[in-house]
Amino acid sequence: MNRSNTAPALALAGVNAAAGVLHFVKPEPFDGLIPHWLPGEPRTWTHASGVAELATAGLMAVPATRRIGGLLATGVYAAVWPGNMQMVANWRDKPWPMKALAWGRLPLQVWLMKQAWSVARSTPPTR
Repeated sequence: MNRSNTAPALALAGVNAAAGVLHFVKPEPFDGLIPHWLPGEPRTWTHASGVAELATAGLMAVPATRRIGGLLATGVYAAVWPGNMQMVANWRDKPWPMKALAWGRLPLQVWLMKQAWSVARSTPPTR
């Protein structure tokens, strides 16, 4: 087992678990980030992304499933990119601190993808 990726994996697992829970406890803010071009109801997408975040949190927390968890988390972070762009569009008329927050999520998302990919790559495949 590679212990060098334990702390980053557990940190990402914590972030994903917290975000996943929030998708169910307080879904309204997430509903507003769902791009209008996606089919179906925003709440369905909010719940689906919450499930994906909870699943990847669980996978990254366990050493035996950490590699697949990191790979899937990378995909989840990429998949929610349109939601971050929607936030930028939604907040274009907000005061500058809120605009900065919306724009700041974009490099944060890239960093999260890089971290999840690193967790996946630094975890040996299971046999």
